[in-house]
Amino acid sequence: MTAPVRVLVCDDQALIRTGFSTIIDAQPDLEVVGECGDGRAAIELTRQVNPDIVVMDVRMPVLDGIEATRRLAGAGVTQPVKVLVVTTFNLDEYVYKALRAGASGFLLKDAPPQQLLHGIRTVASGAALLAPEVTRQLVGRYAARIRPAESTPDEPALTPRELEVLRLIADGLSNSEIAASLVISQETVKTYVSRILTKLDLRDRVQAVVYAYRRGLVT
Repeated sequence: MTAPVRVLVCDDQALIRTGFSTIIDAQPDLEVVGECGDGRAAIELTRQVNPDIVVMDVRMPVLDGIEATRRLAGAGVTQPVKVLVVTTFNLDEYVYKALRAGASGFLLKDAPPQQLLHGIRTVASGAALLAPEVTRQLVGRYAARIRPAESTPDEPALTPRELEVLRLIADGLSNSEIAASLVISQETVKTYVSRILTKLDLRDRVQAVVYAYRRGLVT
């Protein structure tokens, strides 16, 4: 029998923490192993209970969710933990910052319970939780503010086709849409996506989107 996914819930609002935990604990394949109300506590508790995934609020006292995410899942972290960031509509300006900090995805706080559960399972499985339309609306909305990063000499080069696929990922296209656009099979698209992630040492499609915007591949 597969062990349940271990979840740490971090939110400064007790009612939301309790609500999330109740929903999660009711699932046979999920288990809440801790709750906390600020980013610093999330970091400390993560070290103690070793969760598979942290459900992280953004705006919190002591240490905000973005900085906590960076310390738990950002570049240079030797044993990164998967982070699912939750936000409200009026905080969507933080989404890009959260993704750059290392989050594997995000949800809106008023999402129905089934979306929360789907999000946790998706991120825990190693996939990214960014629907194509959300990628377009949120990441694309702030693309104009993103200052492209300089390429490094030792950065692996992508083939023209891989660059084409990467741009389409960043445009928010799903694998089936990319396949239709390039007139190739979905399996071929999956192969290209896997190759891109491996070459660039990226964890998932979310990081691929961020990489494309940071490199100025999408305008």
